[in-house]
Amino acid sequence: MRVAIGCDHRGLTLKQTVINLIALEGHTYEDFGTHDNRPVDYPDVAGRVAEAVASGKFDCGILTCGTGIGMSIAANKVKGIRAAVCHDTFSARMARQHNAANILCLGSMVLGPGLAEDIVKTYLATTFEGGRHQKRVDKIKGLEESSQ
Repeated sequence: MRVAIGCDHRGLTLKQTVINLIALEGHTYEDFGTHDNRPVDYPDVAGRVAEAVASGKFDCGILTCGTGIGMSIAANKVKGIRAAVCHDTFSARMARQHNAANILCLGSMVLGPGLAEDIVKTYLATTFEGGRHQKRVDKIKGLEESSQ
């Protein structure tokens, strides 16, 4: 799987944990920043990752910040993106199975590294179920179309 990954200054340490796990699991990734702990604006990073995922160049994305919330809000402004903040493995599994989430957002101030690794593993190992859920994902896409 090809993963686009990014963070703001608050999510830098967690991003490094996620990168190590992605590589260990045999996936490839591209790091869209940030690369040090100087303050950056999370919408800039979220936008780069979301555009990369929406373009089809990446299978999915992972964004980290303090809570995951800001990254999620920003990424979800990009057409075709369904970014989900997940704080447990159940939410990560459901985000993929039922909502076809294509970006996982994690909060470094909310999660410890062990739980974050479990969430990422679950997210990457889970696929969209389709079926009755496809109709709902199509309705989400319809909302994107009607708001432009």
